[in-house]
Amino acid sequence: MTLRSDAVEVLTGWVAPTDEEEVLRKEFLEHLAAHEDAMYRACVPGHLTATTAVLSHDGSRVLLTLHPKAGMWLPMGGHCERADATLADVALREATEESGISGLRLLAGPLALDRHEVWCHPPRSWHLDVEYAAVAPEGAEAVISDESLDLRWFPVDGIPDLSDEATRRLAGRGREILLGPA
Repeated sequence: MTLRSDAVEVLTGWVAPTDEEEVLRKEFLEHLAAHEDAMYRACVPGHLTATTAVLSHDGSRVLLTLHPKAGMWLPMGGHCERADATLADVALREATEESGISGLRLLAGPLALDRHEVWCHPPRSWHLDVEYAAVAPEGAEAVISDESLDLRWFPVDGIPDLSDEATRRLAGRGREILLGPA
């Protein structure tokens, strides 16, 4: 199985929790069908990426990075690489690299989809973001990577204003899967 075929399988089997995400799910599948290189940064119109909300062991906090280009507090995430076998592998690799935390446990996912404009190929390119959540081991300490201006734990219910609704949604869904409905 290739990374691209894994993405098709994951998205085909995923049940979108909202009408908006169902539209995105279909758009992502159409993009995969239209672009052989849809998984990689070289795909100019846009490419699939993976994002991971890293939750504390008890689900009370989420680790966010102050993204240097976006200037916002966001979950860990990034581009697929040729060595990645699955979207889940991308999500876990990016979360581990950007958080500096080993032993992360990826929750069953994806949990959400998001499409946002990025700077990969000016004047316009898109990240077709497949979003996951992972749980950090108890007592885990994050280490700032070169890809971040800062890295901090925030209460899931207290994500700073300098963030976005997609981050709040993903962290909340991750906590609900970890702890069950409130």
